[in-house]
Amino acid sequence: MKKIPEMFGSLVFGDAVMRQRLPKETYHALNRTIAQGRSLDPSVANVVANAMKDWAIEKGATHFTHWFQPMTGVTAEKHDSFVSPTSDGRVIMEFSGKELIKGEPDASSFPSGGLRATFEARGYTAWDPTSYAFIKDNTLCVPTAFSSYTGEALDQKTPLLRSMEAINKQALRILKLFGHTEVTRVLTSIGCEQEYFLVDKRLHEERKDLRFTGRTLFGAKPPKGQELDDHYFGAIKPRVKAFMEELDQELWKLGITAKTEHKEVAPGQHELAPVYTTTNIAADQNQLTMEFMKKVAERHDLVCLLHEKPFAGINGSGKHNNWSVTTDTGINLLDPTEEPNQNTLFLLFLCAVIKAVDEHQDLLRISVASAANDHRLGASEAPPAIVSMYLGDELMAVLDAILNDTDYEKADSGQLRYAHVLPRLAKDTTDRNRTSPFAFTGNKFEFRMLGSAQSVSGPNTVLNTIVAQALEEFADALEGTADLESAVRSLLQKTLKEHKRIIFNGDGYAAAWQEEAAQRGLLNLKSAPEALEKLVDPKNIELFQRHRIFTETEVYSRYEIKMEGYCKVISIEALTMLELARKQILPSVSAYIKELSETALAKKTVCPQASCQVEESLITKLSSLNASLFGKANDLDEALLGAKGFDQIGKCARYYHDTVFAAMQELRAVADELEINTAENYWPFPTYGDLLFSI
Repeated sequence: MKKIPEMFGSLVFGDAVMRQRLPKETYHALNRTIAQGRSLDPSVANVVANAMKDWAIEKGATHFTHWFQPMTGVTAEKHDSFVSPTSDGRVIMEFSGKELIKGEPDASSFPSGGLRATFEARGYTAWDPTSYAFIKDNTLCVPTAFSSYTGEALDQKTPLLRSMEAINKQALRILKLFGHTEVTRVLTSIGCEQEYFLVDKRLHEERKDLRFTGRTLFGAKPPKGQELDDHYFGAIKPRVKAFMEELDQELWKLGITAKTEHKEVAPGQHELAPVYTTTNIAADQNQLTMEFMKKVAERHDLVCLLHEKPFAGINGSGKHNNWSVTTDTGINLLDPTEEPNQNTLFLLFLCAVIKAVDEHQDLLRISVASAANDHRLGASEAPPAIVSMYLGDELMAVLDAILNDTDYEKADSGQLRYAHVLPRLAKDTTDRNRTSPFAFTGNKFEFRMLGSAQSVSGPNTVLNTIVAQALEEFADALEGTADLESAVRSLLQKTLKEHKRIIFNGDGYAAAWQEEAAQRGLLNLKSAPEALEKLVDPKNIELFQRHRIFTETEVYSRYEIKMEGYCKVISIEALTMLELARKQILPSVSAYIKELSETALAKKTVCPQASCQVEESLITKLSSLNASLFGKANDLDEALLGAKGFDQIGKCARYYHDTVFAAMQELRAVADELEINTAENYWPFPTYGDLLFSI
């Protein structure tokens, strides 16, 4: 195996490669685009394309693709070879600047929310030079944005890049007020903690629900789950360790700084976390991470499950989004430093985030809304559907002093000492709160509501935009004031007075918090359809238009896409349940009932006085449950038929949630009861115990 420094980034057309292979003028022109967000000079495209092609061919690449992120939640690519015929019947390897900059995929074949009709096929992909090209499966992948023929964004990347420009613009206004004129760019950075399950491939193939939907639609609770807390941070099994080692190497080659890996709370569940990087690059890298998790798992006869809730009654999987704001001069604007009460710039940015989260609770909740994540949010394993913020004792003391116009007295955090032989450890001034949806964790915020399978682009687009709005209002209020210090203090006090309700440092899992949140006037959007309806509120459309993130048409398209996606997911799950119930569970239980009946008859034939109480009791119970299963399946069928009568997608999504999903739950309850009472050799597919403890 190569040494890690030699391996790292070896398949990336990154800065070091560009510096080596591009002419100085071309390199500096491209670097200005990457570092400062300037428009790309088209004249450099041919030079860059040729250098990319030569490098890629040396690495074994034969094809290139525009790699983009449509509204499907996964990535897309169409491969073209470098081969170009010559007049003498030979071929040469070519890749032009035009091919680098622009591609034309079929836009009507991707979700568009009505932006593109079936017959309106043309769409465009445009090179994103801020995200490095890379090689995957002998193909040069060029990260691109994706738009319709009429110019609307049809992807995840374009709005994210727009939101990064918005927060940069407003943050620079604030920094200028404080004399930081040397700063030319403000960037957001994220680190995505990715949770996932691993199951044995053979067992996975025996379960149609996992294959079709990514989650188990039936499954009785196993005798042992996560009750003993013995899985979290436990010793990693050899088979899993081998998977992790290969995954690390694949990611390192792509310049992805996979760093932390461990067992998670639930049996079979694990986590991988990278080092922070710029938001749009981190979003690209997280998509690659999920892809390679699945790909590498297959090589080890495993399957990687990224669904938010693969197993009922077992912890689901999230994706913790650690978000920070930094300048191109190296200042972390969310670092409180040793004296946060004296760090006015930090306090201003902190209060901007507080204001943003409070005023736009709905958008943060919408950004993580999906049929899959509905199973997880509020399940005492993930943050509740109520958006709130955790700041910890020290920052609350600082903010209370500002609000009450009193002096701040720093508390002594002390030291930790476990035994005389052990070193004394400095104690952090603030604890952590794993029940909070949006928690401050030292010099960043951790947005914990994201689902494990979703793209991080959407939530970060919202986060960047709402903070940009708060910063704009702050800059408007402060620019031109004669006494900046006094104006800032008044602004901080006003902000805290109006938005302190969003701060909650207690137990987000507690039932009492639901009541308290309602009293505070916080939103509790429990389902995806309920949340998504608020996306098209006039205030949200105005916000996105103001910062040029989405046009009104683009907002409505996303509303349609997300609502339609919810309906389709529930429909696929319901149809899969019906197939499993009718074609596998009902026949299997009937066969077991037949065996019990034959056993009882044999007993009576040999000895008429023999007791058949066990068999008769089981036959009665199983027959009743099987009849109930048959009836519940018919009810679900009827519910699905009812979903065809809606002409408004919002009402249809509500119906799927209130009626179809409710019928699914009733069917599942009967099936899980049947599993408990059916002989193991008759049950038609692997159980939770098999799946969770097979590796």
